[in-house]
Amino acid sequence: MSENIMRTIAIEKVVLSGGAVSQDLEKEKKLLEFISGKKAQKIISTKRIPEFDVRPGLEVGTRVTLRGKEAIELLKKLLASINNTLKKKQVSENHFSFGIKEYIEIPGIEYQRDIGIRGFNVTVVFARPGLRVKRKKIKKGKIPKKQFVSKDEIINYMKEVFKTKFI
Repeated sequence: MSENIMRTIAIEKVVLSGGAVSQDLEKEKKLLEFISGKKAQKIISTKRIPEFDVRPGLEVGTRVTLRGKEAIELLKKLLASINNTLKKKQVSENHFSFGIKEYIEIPGIEYQRDIGIRGFNVTVVFARPGLRVKRKKIKKGKIPKKQFVSKDEIINYMKEVFKTKFI
């Protein structure tokens, strides 16, 4: 009997993100655009957090979303910068995340004077076929728990496809 194609796992997207304000935000945006080759989007606060001087409408971060082959190619480079090693606690249901402290650690990328030394976060989101049912506007449906990608499935996928080690 063949395997059910609706149970296959695939990388849906890779999201690069970083948080900063004012001039640092512009540098962070420039960094993400430099690494991904795509236009970065600014994240605007919707909540007020007085302890951090955050108010609604304040630009607090930036992000870039990559999909398809370019996402996988970039992910290979980013994993190489952290020696292809992740911690099991970095993996969660449907995704895993890791940080890169300095972008110059990425192979093939050199120091940029106008950006300086900065880091960013990487989130890799997994999905199974049929997730569109949950996201569409008309005739939206519910997705059962078994349709989510578990932590163990992500770990096995990363070990097989990207030869990633887990601590």
